Amino acid sequence: MKKLGALLILVSFFAQGQIKHVEPPFWWADMNHNQLELMVYGDNISQYTPSIENGKITLTDVKRTENPNYLFLDLDLAKADVGTFKIDFSKKGKHGKYTITYELKQRNEASKNRKGFDSSDVVYLIMPDRFSNGNPNNDSNLNVTEKANRSDIGGRHGGDIQGVINHLDYIKELGATTLWSTPLLEDNQDRGTYHTYAQTDVYKVDPRFGTNNDYKNLASELHKRDMKLIMDYVTNHWGSNHWMIKDLPTYSWVNQFPGYANSNYRMTTQYDTNASKIDAKYCMDGWFVREMPDLNQRNPLVLNYLIQNAIWWIEFANLDGLRVDTYSYGDKEGIAKWTKAITDEYPNFNIVGEAWLYTSAAISYWQKDSKIAAIQNYNTYLPSVMDFTLQEVLTSVFNQKATWKEGMVRVYENFTNDFMYPNINNVFVFIENHDTQRVHQLYNGAIDKYKLAMTLIATTRGIPQIYYGSEIGMKGDKNVGDGDIRRDFPGGWDGDTKNAFTKAGRTAKQQELFAFTSKLFTWRKNTDVIHTGELTHYIPENNVYVYFRHNAKKTVMVIINNNQESQTLKLDRFAENLKDFRSGKDVLSEGVFDLSPKKISVKGKTSLIIELH
Repeated sequence: MKKLGALLILVSFFAQGQIKHVEPPFWWADMNHNQLELMVYGDNISQYTPSIENGKITLTDVKRTENPNYLFLDLDLAKADVGTFKIDFSKKGKHGKYTITYELKQRNEASKNRKGFDSSDVVYLIMPDRFSNGNPNNDSNLNVTEKANRSDIGGRHGGDIQGVINHLDYIKELGATTLWSTPLLEDNQDRGTYHTYAQTDVYKVDPRFGTNNDYKNLASELHKRDMKLIMDYVTNHWGSNHWMIKDLPTYSWVNQFPGYANSNYRMTTQYDTNASKIDAKYCMDGWFVREMPDLNQRNPLVLNYLIQNAIWWIEFANLDGLRVDTYSYGDKEGIAKWTKAITDEYPNFNIVGEAWLYTSAAISYWQKDSKIAAIQNYNTYLPSVMDFTLQEVLTSVFNQKATWKEGMVRVYENFTNDFMYPNINNVFVFIENHDTQRVHQLYNGAIDKYKLAMTLIATTRGIPQIYYGSEIGMKGDKNVGDGDIRRDFPGGWDGDTKNAFTKAGRTAKQQELFAFTSKLFTWRKNTDVIHTGELTHYIPENNVYVYFRHNAKKTVMVIINNNQESQTLKLDRFAENLKDFRSGKDVLSEGVFDLSPKKISVKGKTSLIIELH
């Protein structure tokens, strides 16, 4: 018997060491995806003939490639029962037969109808290597190349899954309901592996983060707190040290030119009706960087492998959503099939894709049922996208005075394009993430500007996403390097002189930022009108932006004064939404406002969130 990693595959064999990988390592009975393509990898495995003696499981096809070390077995599991079954491999001559035992697990009854994240949620994004080190014993590992070196800004620092679990109550206190962690799967490249976007085994958590069961436990601990988990999934590329890249199943498993060619990063070629074929090819097929070979999603074997891998993690770890890295760099048709297969399996599940583009039309193209994409008879089936146009505006708007083109009018103009999105409530709104300048770097630590930005993303349409450490004023300069915008959270390591996870360990400024953020997002968590209510906004005047979130039961008025000086607003202009309301209470200051004088004053660089009565 041989145990493959921590996975429940039992292998008995006459040819010692013949089987090296069986993927997926196990599956579930009663899945919508019941036509399983099992990849078997071992020395010259294609010389063997597989067979199954089980009346409820049918081996419908055996696929061989030019690499003799692979077999792909198509299994019909539509009538299969929970339990194990044997697959025999035989050939004439010495070492002529061996057997593997494969397991079909019992599926959780509620699994199919699991509810994903939505606009009622607040997403907290972390870089786990930089968040907290809960288990110093796994900082380095004999089976991976790069070891821990906290003094290296681009190296591994030791944060792990246990460190995240240790601070879930902190995240909940902040008002966040959902955790998005950058990838946790094995990245055994030579350097820069802390970000884990160059994965080398997509069925295994990186040992420097923990184990597969640790990841499953993270989801469980979140669910105990009525919180959710989003997995950062990479469909576009793997790391060059991935074991399959080192022994490709088939030449066309990755895009080749032949060999390496870099992407031109021109995602516009994906929908540009005037684009040349060669430009579109270099966007979709070019490698993101040399160390990240580009997966060929046009190859049915690759596409099915990625579909099954994603479903396996959702089912195994009990996930609540996926964030898909570099979504718009993949093959258009392939990524759409991948997305549809997952949402067919889980109709209420949510997936957000990274389409880092610079117009609302371009971003909305990638959302499910886009009318713009429909012109080209295309549908991504992707439920959620990220509002990168708003993010770009927020990087500078709070430094700007009012002009025809600058100041709060830029925020207003962004929202005038909402009609392009098929589901505007299912759009991420944010000012920063792990790839951008930090908000406190952009605004030089100005607390008032941070508060204006957070007020906006907390009260507008969509799903707010905040980046770890912003709630305590962490800075970072992307011009120094990506590692600088991914600094260690203070208090996450034994021996840290300050611990911002606790009120006692925060400075006065850190506590002011944390208290504001916590109050704002905790209020949002329990306010349905902000989740799904209509948005009515008014053209900004004098750099003051006013909008309302409203439904049949409740109305909230938001005022953002982007001036250094106080502003007095005449309320007659807002009669459409103020209606018969006579007073309101500000969520932030808890001050009560009498609206009968038909005017209201707002201090400089201050926002009001007024629940109307």
